[in-house]
Amino acid sequence: MRFALFRADLRTDGEKMPDINILDESTINKIAAGEVVERPVSVIKELVENAVDAGAKNISVEIKGGGIDLIRVTDNGCGISRDDIPKAFLRHATSKICCADDLLDIRSLGFRGEALSSVAAVSMVELMTKTEDAVFGYRYRIEGGREMSFDEAGLPNGTTIIVKNLFYNTPARRKFLKSAVTEGGYITELMERLILSHPSVSFKYTMNGVVKLSSTGNGDVMADVYSVFGRDISRLLVNIEYDDEKMRLRGFVGKPELSRGNRNFELFFVNNRYIKSKILSSATEEAYKPYMMLHRFPFVILYLDIDSSCIDVNVHPSKTEIRFYEEQELYRIIYEAVTAGITRQELIPETPVMKETTVSGAGSDRVCEKVSEKVSEKVPEPSVPVSIPEPFEEKRIREFNETVTQAASQTPLVSSTVQETLFKEGFLSEQARRSHRIIGQVFDTYWIVEYEDSLYLIDQHAAHEKVLYERFSKQIAANSVMSQTLSPPCILSFSPAQADIIDENIEILAQTGFAVEHFGGNDFAISAVPTELFGMSEKDYFISVVDGLSEKNIKPAQIKDRIATMACKAAVKGNMHMSVAEAEALISELLALDNPYNCPHGRPTIVSFSKYDLEKMFKRIV
Repeated sequence: MRFALFRADLRTDGEKMPDINILDESTINKIAAGEVVERPVSVIKELVENAVDAGAKNISVEIKGGGIDLIRVTDNGCGISRDDIPKAFLRHATSKICCADDLLDIRSLGFRGEALSSVAAVSMVELMTKTEDAVFGYRYRIEGGREMSFDEAGLPNGTTIIVKNLFYNTPARRKFLKSAVTEGGYITELMERLILSHPSVSFKYTMNGVVKLSSTGNGDVMADVYSVFGRDISRLLVNIEYDDEKMRLRGFVGKPELSRGNRNFELFFVNNRYIKSKILSSATEEAYKPYMMLHRFPFVILYLDIDSSCIDVNVHPSKTEIRFYEEQELYRIIYEAVTAGITRQELIPETPVMKETTVSGAGSDRVCEKVSEKVSEKVPEPSVPVSIPEPFEEKRIREFNETVTQAASQTPLVSSTVQETLFKEGFLSEQARRSHRIIGQVFDTYWIVEYEDSLYLIDQHAAHEKVLYERFSKQIAANSVMSQTLSPPCILSFSPAQADIIDENIEILAQTGFAVEHFGGNDFAISAVPTELFGMSEKDYFISVVDGLSEKNIKPAQIKDRIATMACKAAVKGNMHMSVAEAEALISELLALDNPYNCPHGRPTIVSFSKYDLEKMFKRIV
């Protein structure tokens, strides 16, 4: 073993391994900067958190070119004394902690002391700062980690940091940045969360000379929610509170009608720090389950003030994840508080009585019927595992499939795969379709079709989903989507980050049948929607589209496919009566598709029994 270690400097081919080099300070700093500064939003996060820790009550953030060209953060905090200015740009230099024991009681947002050194290593930085007791302030310039100048200057109390040309000296890292619009979108999203997490701080956020966000800093959280998300969201929020000797919970839970297509609007703040937490998400979603459709997520803004001895914040470099030491107790508290907030309010969603619309090119008027839903007020006990009933339609389909499967197991000759009997070429051919005989409908959901020596059951909901999806997909691919005019237009309010997403994808939205225009501030007027989406609330489906666009790294083709998938929501439901003529038209269009076998979500559209199978089941054939 000792010999093997001694010979470790030789490769297997006999050549000597390269010498071990001691990296210079500049290279070390650039490598370290990559761990802290991933993109412009990382810079702003570090600088703003430093400003908050410095006691600032007014913070201004300005960016240009998505933060790549320019970042300016100005605060009225305590400032930095002259002797501490150069030290602030050294690695692991911090005013937040003094020793390892301090890590057990972290009360600041940052404490590693790597922010300024990392930013300065990969950009051109100018610092202007003045403490309250100083006569003059100081201007300090550092580029690529090298000090350029250090002078006195007449300045107001506080600190301003200007960051220019991010990654100018690390082109390999810069080329992996996204467009200025996308990078700016990340920053807008961060600023929204900073405003919500620090209601006692007044923020002003400017992008390319336009003020995107501002907050009062007077401690009114609801006012901040309004400034970030607009009136449509704030009026549907319910206040919740909980207190004990170890923690205080407060915040807002959205009514179920605010449900979204992803978890982006599950906002959790622990000790004024935005975090992501599986425990908090699970408890919240469990409380909402009796009131929400599958694959939908709640809109919540929860603030948890908790004793620092009950958490560990030093488990993730970006501090977006923390560890709770009493997870079960925390889960219970969140569950019960959210449940109490939901059940305390009337949950019947508000819907328009009538909406008059015109189908472009179709020459016909269509009217939306009034819809009213009453949600059960019964809440499952949190102390035991919660069993959530399936939607009625899903349950009926599952039970039907189980019955068929059970019969198949008892009578092996019953078809166990659709391809064996159903999808032989004859059944799908145009000539065969003329010989199909529709026997009728069972449970207002399944249509029975007889053809030659087989019996077919067609799920009208799954079939209609498939037809609408394929029809809409083809229209999108051919750039021939028909639009339906809304009169009057639907006016929706979004957060600044969502507004940026809509602006960035306005061309794709137009290609898929949406006519969208600015209506002042972060409001948009939806004046036309895809014809295939008729039957849905224009508000709900457009918000779902924006939620889909919000997902990171999504490609244009995926966006269009998701919009096409939304046509499924307009499909006729199970347990809804259809006429024979309507069923014939639906089945004919379904069977003409290249793949009529499954709906877009993977469920079968058709199952079959052969005459032989049935006779075996009834013991006509031994």
